[in-house]
Amino acid sequence: MYFIRATLAVVISAALISPSAFASRVHRAPTSGQSTHKSRKSARKSPHVRGQQAIAPERVTEIQQALIREHYLSGDATGKWDATTIAAMQKFQGDQGWQTKLTPDSRALKKLGLGPDYSNAINAKNSSFAPPPPVNTIPTEQASGFAAAAGVNQ
Repeated sequence: MYFIRATLAVVISAALISPSAFASRVHRAPTSGQSTHKSRKSARKSPHVRGQQAIAPERVTEIQQALIREHYLSGDATGKWDATTIAAMQKFQGDQGWQTKLTPDSRALKKLGLGPDYSNAINAKNSSFAPPPPVNTIPTEQASGFAAAAGVNQ
């Protein structure tokens, strides 16, 4: 009986010890001291800059004119995004309760009347789209095809 208990104790202790021995991992540093991925990355040219880098002078002039109209900027519109223009835009945005760190905010531009132009949109008043032709100008073959497809008798 003693032999069975001793054997059982050895088997249980071996079962508890062996998973931790197999599960341990040893971290080894690269032998060269530097991986090849880093060296390739440092050999690249300067990173490609994406996105809009500056506001176009024409747009700056529009913004400055709107800020002058709203009495946030004085003088003439120069077309240069300078410290005075930035301060005026930040003041305008702050007075509206919007962020002031990033300028210009799209809500501020819309509030200044500089939002997107939808005057030629399909559902805009006085749009450039022509009205549909009168029904009597549609060829009879085409009209009868529409009627047949719709299940309407003529």
